[in-house]
Amino acid sequence: MKGTEYVVLCMQAALRKLRETMDPVVRLPEAEWQLWSAIWEPYTAKRKTVITPVGAPERYLYFVLEGAQRVFYSDADGHEATLVFTFPGSFGGVLDAMLDKNPSRYTYETLSASTIIRARYTDIEMLAQTNPGISAFIQVSLTAALSGLLHRLAELQSFSSEEKFRALLSRSPQILQHVPHKYLANYLGIDPTNFSKLMNRKVF
Repeated sequence: MKGTEYVVLCMQAALRKLRETMDPVVRLPEAEWQLWSAIWEPYTAKRKTVITPVGAPERYLYFVLEGAQRVFYSDADGHEATLVFTFPGSFGGVLDAMLDKNPSRYTYETLSASTIIRARYTDIEMLAQTNPGISAFIQVSLTAALSGLLHRLAELQSFSSEEKFRALLSRSPQILQHVPHKYLANYLGIDPTNFSKLMNRKVF
């Protein structure tokens, strides 16, 4: 098989996965799907690659096919706080920088070799202005993201370490296979030693 044919087949498979993920949320009419699917392009990155650095604009919305990534904040002393994980079947990017078009305050990086497709947010905005299905999908997705963020803030402030651990695995049971445990401990605000104890006790 020629190289270009292989790339085309891979892209077709990626778009099928994208549609399978979107359909339960908002099923686009075929005409809108053709417009939507045309703006995506393939993107690959090695492990520990910075996709979006601090201070840069977030120009793309990403859809993950393989690998795991995280968005994290780093303070002046180099201490990191993991904010979001993305893995196969999820959308990624620094969401607030993409929406308000300000430089990113966070870093988006790969945790493992990653295969992704991405679309320019300017293209997404243009399509949303004239295509109600695409506009509805964006609205529903943003609402879900905000709801998830508020729920996570409540967990961080009121749950015990074990409760936070159980809640994470209830939402994303596959995450243990995708994300190194030290990053999960950081995400939950749990000491790595205590995280290991929870794992050893099989609290899930």
